[in-house]
Formats: sequence, C-alpha cells, structure tokens
Amino acid sequence: MPNALHHTFVRALLVSLLLTLAACSTLATRDPLRIELVGIEPLPGEGLEARFAIKLRVQNPNDQPIDFDGVDLELQVNQHPLLSGVSDQRGQVPRYGESILRIPVSLSAYAALRQAWGMAGYQDGQGLPYELRGKLANGLFGTWRFNDRGTLNWPQPPAPGATP
Repeated sequence: MPNALHHTFVRALLVSLLLTLAACSTLATRDPLRIELVGIEPLPGEGLEARFAIKLRVQNPNDQPIDFDGVDLELQVNQHPLLSGVSDQRGQVPRYGESILRIPVSLSAYAALRQAWGMAGYQDGQGLPYELRGKLANGLFGTWRFNDRGTLNWPQPPAPGATP
C-alpha cells in the first residue's frame, strides 16, 4: 500500500505542476507603463516638514485596463532622497489611455539641508538630475513598478524690473 500511495502523490504533484504551467502560459505579456513627472505643487506642512503633491502622468500602452489600489513613490534629486510618499487611492488607467495621479509627499528638514548642500555645483537650480521610483499596487501579481529619470529645472524668479 505505501507504494501505491507514493505513486498517487507523485501523480497528483505532476498534474498540479502541469496545471500551474498551463495557467502561466495563458498570461499575456504586458508592456511597461509609461510614467512621467508632470508637476510638483505645495501642500500645507507640519513643523519642520514641507508637503507637496507630485503629479504623475501614467500611460497604459496595453489592451487591458490597469486597476490599482495604492501608490508608493520616492523622488531622488542629485542622487539623494528628497521626497517620499504613499497614497491609498484606487483607480484605473484605461486601456491605451492615461491618467493623472496626485500623490502627497513629504520633505524633511534634513533632506532639504542635504539637497541645499549638494546643489552647490548647480547654477540657479538648473539641470538637476532626478530619479522617480515607485509602484502602483494591485495584489500579489498586479503590482506595476515604475522608474523615470530626467533633469529638473526649478522656475527662475523674474529679473528685477521685469514685467510678468
């Protein structure tokens, strides 16, 4: 009897493995989302903390809509963490469509000082390299990670005597 039980177990294990492989093969490959930083807006802060809302344009180049239930992101400037935040917002990026997400983030006084020190080599806050990393969460297999890089050019104050 133990030999028959062993064969039954091995057979059940093989069937289970084949069903798992068949399920994986039916999953379609998905193109990566296109994420672009489109704005940073001030929000009310607390104490030594500054708050902002980062606006992201999320484009979905896939034939299926992307549902999400939570967002996490971090913005590094000049290779140092600057802003980070999370949001429990839910939504959907339509198939072959786009959505604008607004995520609240924090800037600690320490991060601001570190950035001010590191920006000494950049003239007037122009050409600062940034990297934006994050994820749109939707369960174990539905999480979409993203990464965007570029340069930030802080708005220049108007020249003295210039008319806006």
